[in-house]
Amino acid sequence: MITQPPQFDWHRCRKLPRFILSSPWREWVLEEGSLTRRLQQASGGDFRVKLVKHCYEVPRQDERKLLQLPMRQCALVREVELICRNETWVTARSIIPLHTLTGAERELAHLGERPLGGFLFASRAMHRGPFEVGKKQTCDSANNLSTRLWARRSVFFLHEKPLLVSEYFEPALFMAQSHNGH
Repeated sequence: MITQPPQFDWHRCRKLPRFILSSPWREWVLEEGSLTRRLQQASGGDFRVKLVKHCYEVPRQDERKLLQLPMRQCALVREVELICRNETWVTARSIIPLHTLTGAERELAHLGERPLGGFLFASRAMHRGPFEVGKKQTCDSANNLSTRLWARRSVFFLHEKPLLVSEYFEPALFMAQSHNGH
């Protein structure tokens, strides 16, 4: 559940050196195609979306800045878990400004547990802005383990109307991929 997403240091990503972001994380974090499709393939079709949050509220300051929203402007905030093989592999937070929810994009307010990626990548009117990549080091003091968490976000445009999608890659994804030899 990501109702309060972890604070990541976000950096515009043109080209990340391999020593910072190595395989297999690199292939996932920098995937330019549909992450939904990639998760469906990697899980052998054992994929579902769990809706965690769907409400209208004022986005965080960094999200408003990316979307150029006024200070008190509400937007549709949608948080989901992308579950593969009964484990959360990715959590996602989408910020959809009210002016984006017009025309064909009204459907975005009614996705429920359907994947947003399916809607975005099916649209001929979609284009994506540059990625920002974030990382955060976490420490499990009980087991003395340190884990690096990766995230990415980008602004999508549908008929030139923006929405922000942030995706947080969970350790379970990389554990599953390392067990599969990827």
